[in-house]
Amino acid sequence: MHSTTSEPTADPVRPLPPTVDQALKIAVVGGFGVGKTTLVRSVSEIRPLNTEETMTRAGDGIDDLNGVEDKHTTTVAFDFGRITLDATSVLYLFGAPGQQRFWFLWDRLFSGALGAVVLVDTRRLGDSFYAIDHLEAQRTPFVVAHNDFGEGDHRLEDIRAALDLDPAVPLLRCDARDRTSAKGVLIALIEHVRSLVAEAAR
Repeated sequence: MHSTTSEPTADPVRPLPPTVDQALKIAVVGGFGVGKTTLVRSVSEIRPLNTEETMTRAGDGIDDLNGVEDKHTTTVAFDFGRITLDATSVLYLFGAPGQQRFWFLWDRLFSGALGAVVLVDTRRLGDSFYAIDHLEAQRTPFVVAHNDFGEGDHRLEDIRAALDLDPAVPLLRCDARDRTSAKGVLIALIEHVRSLVAEAAR
């Protein structure tokens, strides 16, 4: 796949404007190796906090590497990034670990979230069901983003059908490495939340 990687100019100590008085939280979830850490890194204005560790032989037989055989590190707690939206609002991103053994952390990461991004990989679509079911059960607004690894021409309609997504849930394609593409996913989520709020207010 043609790479459109773009690196943000992240400042590890960039202070928040003193006028900021509103913090919004978004969770980024999905299966193992789907690109959650990459998405947080690509859009964060600060050097992201991440808890990636080198995978060892202790994970043999526990972590399923089918389809992601080249993966050598894994998130063991969460990723954290920040985007200043305007003079008064800031967005915090929390990337959740993908392996089942870390799912107990998800409820804390979802707590107080404006919404969530579910990243999916068509090589491992089954990894996405838990995240989608969990978000639906908690009634947390979410969008689904197909992180395109160049593994083939998969139509979004086919992905929607395979995931049995509600027609109202936005589904889009992205490249988590590309800042513009990743920002587009976050914008789609915020617009989705706004539409749900407006609909509820009618």
